Amino acid sequence: MAGGANESPRQRMIGMMYLVLTALLALQVSNAVLDKFIFIDQALQQSTKVTQNTNQNIFDGITTAVTESGSRPKDVAVLDKAKQISKRTGEMMHELEDVRIQLTDKTGGIDPETGRLKAEKDYDKLMLYMIGDATKGTKGRGYDLADKLNAYVDELNTLTDDSVGIERIARPASEQELFKNDPDQMKKDWVQLNFDHTPTVAAMTIISEFEQEVAQRQGTAMEYLAKKVGADIPKFDKIIAVATAESSVVAAGTKYRAQMFLAASSSTARPKMSVSGAAGGVKMDSEGVGSIEFTAQGGNYDKQGNSKRTWKGNISLRLPTGDTTFPVTQEYTVVKPVIQIRSASVSALYLNCGNELQVDVPALGTIYDPSFSAAGAETIKGAKKGLVTVVPNRAKVALTVSSNGTKIGVENFKVRKVPKPEIVPYSGNRPINLKQGAAALSLRSLNMKAIAETDFAAFLPKDARYRVSKYVVTLARGKRAVKTMNVSGPTGNISGLSQKAKPGDRLVIEIKEVQRMNFKNRTETIGGMSNKIFTIPLN
Repeated sequence: MAGGANESPRQRMIGMMYLVLTALLALQVSNAVLDKFIFIDQALQQSTKVTQNTNQNIFDGITTAVTESGSRPKDVAVLDKAKQISKRTGEMMHELEDVRIQLTDKTGGIDPETGRLKAEKDYDKLMLYMIGDATKGTKGRGYDLADKLNAYVDELNTLTDDSVGIERIARPASEQELFKNDPDQMKKDWVQLNFDHTPTVAAMTIISEFEQEVAQRQGTAMEYLAKKVGADIPKFDKIIAVATAESSVVAAGTKYRAQMFLAASSSTARPKMSVSGAAGGVKMDSEGVGSIEFTAQGGNYDKQGNSKRTWKGNISLRLPTGDTTFPVTQEYTVVKPVIQIRSASVSALYLNCGNELQVDVPALGTIYDPSFSAAGAETIKGAKKGLVTVVPNRAKVALTVSSNGTKIGVENFKVRKVPKPEIVPYSGNRPINLKQGAAALSLRSLNMKAIAETDFAAFLPKDARYRVSKYVVTLARGKRAVKTMNVSGPTGNISGLSQKAKPGDRLVIEIKEVQRMNFKNRTETIGGMSNKIFTIPLN
């Protein structure tokens, strides 16, 4: 992707969305992201058509300027260069279109029922065609395309006397700011960078981006030649209202930006502009261009996660014939952002426990400023962006995710009950074998350990801290109790019982209370654990 001072804000926005979606694809996020490439592909193709129309107007202006100036030899030479540029651009566009057709054919074609690519996610066939087969030492068409794209730019620089310094399109990762310091990308050539493990639907978007870059570079060269013959001075024959948006597809919580202006506006014109359906109004600059900016609101999404919206504006200008108002209507689509939840156990949360979640919305990028609320749970915002602790108090939890005050979406969770611990009698550091029993005189202390269920302890170690807080130990002989003692805490000194014990006696342990300490260091009593009995034979 090539940036440049000659790109419009809309073109830069499209390029940014293209880069964001490519990065998301590399992270293997939800398959829904693939569908968004279709929107970007359409936006790029539309933008390319607009750029080509502009380039044609510049060419027509050069032709007219040369004719009106009497077809002077030096002006005719400029026109000849403009013709060569137009011819070479047409050939380059045809080459890119042929690549698109061949990719479609070699990956399975178009589904006649849906009108979509049959192999949207396939990248093996695409890689074989574009990159080649390393095992056979063959190179794919991508390398030929790279040579042709760069040869095209070299010709433009020659035809403009190298005065413009038009940047090559097919540059390896080492020559691109975005990738040159990335250890995973920096060694890739241009073909690998764009087509290695790239799904077919994304490759089509990449081809559209190259078409846009070709059109932009043609425009740069044409503008240079137009100045040579004075054709860069516009000659207006009518006034129309125009609205341009950086993108008609935005994610909820991101900024929607658009401009509306008169095509014949000038520094001397002072049009009045107003807008409805977009809070914030219109900001006018000294050139008579109005800028509109507002936060896109989500809601009422269709099955594809899109919400159609419209804003309307008016541009009023005093003409010799009187005040005239030009209406503007602009549609845009709000795309439901994909919420990503990361946790040790994300399918369900644990009741009354500190379930720590990392909630991200990749589409919002650096402007993501999350806040959380929940039905059926307490939420505690973490120290890092997107980190939240959810403490459920009901069987189901609905977590609402917002950014900068705008609701992004709701994630629903089931809630599990905390699993009960296992109680194991210990003598010293060893568990007591309840079948074999213990020597009567050697058993002088007991340690009743409450051991958390393995998975629960792994997911939420701060909530899996148990202790036996109360139990009763009875020395029994036959059908009668010889002596009983109450123990507070997990460890009890039972030497008083051991001294009275004889082989054949038994120790009967009755659990009275088990406690759990949660992530807030608060203690609660575990229900259903009292009256649990253990019998240890003495020998």
